[in-house]
Amino acid sequence: MFQIENIYLFLLILPIVSFLYSSVGHGGASGYLALMVLFSFSPEIMKPTALLLNLFVAGISFYYYYKAGFFNKSLFIPFAISSIPLAFLGGTIEVDASIYKKILAILLVFAILKMLNIFGKENNSIKQVKLWQGLVVGGIIGFFSGLIGIGGGIILTPVILLLHWGKMKEAAAVSALFIWVNSASGLIGQLSTGISINIESFILVVIAMIGGVLGGYLGSKKLNNQKLRYILALVLFMACFKLFFT
Repeated sequence: MFQIENIYLFLLILPIVSFLYSSVGHGGASGYLALMVLFSFSPEIMKPTALLLNLFVAGISFYYYYKAGFFNKSLFIPFAISSIPLAFLGGTIEVDASIYKKILAILLVFAILKMLNIFGKENNSIKQVKLWQGLVVGGIIGFFSGLIGIGGGIILTPVILLLHWGKMKEAAAVSALFIWVNSASGLIGQLSTGISINIESFILVVIAMIGGVLGGYLGSKKLNNQKLRYILALVLFMACFKLFFT
């Protein structure tokens, strides 16, 4: 297992994070990265491990939301067209550790705001996303997804809701598949540069999937556990503080 202090505490918190993220259609990379920051993982381990976890947890989440009938293919495609190649490009770029931490901290702010429901609330008035809008939004999110090691759903979901492109469950389903394709593309980009996945990361996959299965199933039904989201928002805030000031 990784040579990390308090690794068993990390393993205890991990499925809780995957549960909360998968319940809202996310893979959880921002949460995994926040945890790894708090437990002092190195960036070389963090990026591929977070994307690997994303692949499994977002895949599970998408399955349940798709099965429940919430997936909108016409909403997904405009984002995916540009995000997939740019996630690969982002994955091939090596970022200085200090810059990486600052960018990650900024992106974690989106995760905090989403968990606190400060922005991105559902609206009954739905507009159709234009192709150019989807390409621009998907491309930007995709690039940073590969660069930092997230799937991008934590940014895409609020954007869909803020711009009234879809409802909450629909946004969750689209984001889940968006996360999966970006994570796969970003991970392939990283592997093409010689980065390897630690075999011990697959142990984390098994543990994260426990929470992912339960969260995806309950989230696609009627789950709304706001208290746990407040706790996760606190964890994310602590990680942001550490990234900015250490």
